Amino acid sequence: MLKRILVGAVVVVVIILAFKFCEFKKGDDSTLDYNTNLIQQQIVNVGKLVVTEGHFSEVITFKNSNKYFLDMISFEKKAIVIVNAKVTVAYDLHQMKYDIDEKNKTITILSIPKEEIAIYPDIQYYDVEQSKFNEFTGADYNKINKTVKANMAKKVDKSTLKTNAKNRLVSEISKMLILTNSLGWKLQYNGEVIENESQLQQDLKL
Repeated sequence: MLKRILVGAVVVVVIILAFKFCEFKKGDDSTLDYNTNLIQQQIVNVGKLVVTEGHFSEVITFKNSNKYFLDMISFEKKAIVIVNAKVTVAYDLHQMKYDIDEKNKTITILSIPKEEIAIYPDIQYYDVEQSKFNEFTGADYNKINKTVKANMAKKVDKSTLKTNAKNRLVSEISKMLILTNSLGWKLQYNGEVIENESQLQQDLKL
């Protein structure tokens, strides 16, 4: 009789422990799912267009001449071109590729999109001089517009606009770093675990 009671008690204890173990495992999975969903939501929030804007100005003198009769006669056209341009540098983070490793609690950034540079020139023409034998044409205006954009692109390269845009990019990605660290996850990029914002700046070659 005593033996049966002891066996019954052991069975009850085993059942209780098994139930507790399953409940514990369920809690772990639930927490992991919650953390994963939270991280995915943060990535969605970060995934936006990060834009830095700048303004540039320049003055161009455009000249062109058509010559006839062994260059004895020429007809010139010229104009002063004043340019005020808005330039934007943007990162579309919706294009960022990443991998979520739930088992090792690691977010790996696979690729970050390149910056997108857009130039919006406002071109004004002054002191325009032309003749019927050498008038301004659509080809001239296209050439001027192309020259303006090329000059503005050089100005952007020499300015701090790209650096400012990358700083804003780092600021957005750092939001992911803060969240992953707070949940006990790791953020990885270029084969390295990102520990802080300074390291992220170095990896992005700022």
